Amino acid sequence: MDSDAQRPLRADARRNRDKILTAAVSVFATEGLDAHLERIAKAAGVGSATLYRNFPTREALIEAVYRNEVAQLCDAVPELLAAEPPSEALRAWTRLFLDYVTAKLGMIDALRAIAATGENPYGHSREMIHAALTALMDACAAAGTIRTDISPSDLGAALTGIALTSAQPEQRPQAERLLDLTLDGLAARS
Repeated sequence: MDSDAQRPLRADARRNRDKILTAAVSVFATEGLDAHLERIAKAAGVGSATLYRNFPTREALIEAVYRNEVAQLCDAVPELLAAEPPSEALRAWTRLFLDYVTAKLGMIDALRAIAATGENPYGHSREMIHAALTALMDACAAAGTIRTDISPSDLGAALTGIALTSAQPEQRPQAERLLDLTLDGLAARS
C-alpha cells in the first residue's frame, strides 16, 4: 500500500469528500444510480477531477456512499444516548435505521454488482449495526425500560422486516406505526 493511501486527508480534502458523498446520496435518490457523476460533482460544488480523484469509478462512489451511510447510522448512537433517555434514543434510532434501509434498497443492484466482482461493500456493516443496536438496548435495559428476553438480533430482524415491507415513501406512515408497535412491545412489563 502506498504512503498516500495511509495518510489522513487534509481538512479541505475531507470536506470535499464529504460534500461529494452528501451530494451523491441526494442525486442518486432523485435520479437513480445511473446519474451522471458530473451532476454529482456539480451538486457538491467541486470539479469533476476532484470527484474522480476521490472516487475513480461509479462503483467506488456507490460503495463509499453505502459505507458512509452505515457509519452515520452507527455514529448516531452515542449522540442520541447523550441527548435523550435510552428508550427515546432507541425510538429515534429506529427511524434512522428505516431511512438507512430505504436508501440501501435504492442501491441494492449496484451493491450486488460490486459484490459480484469479489469486493465486499458490506464489510463489517452487520457487526457495526448489531453493536449500535446492542448499545441502545443495553442502555434501555439498564434504565429498566425494555424487556431483557429480546436480543439485538431479534429486534434487528424485526426492524429489517418493517423496512423491507414499508420502503416506499407512501408507506412511511405504516412503517412508523409498525416501529411504534414493535417498540411498545419491547417495553418492560410491570
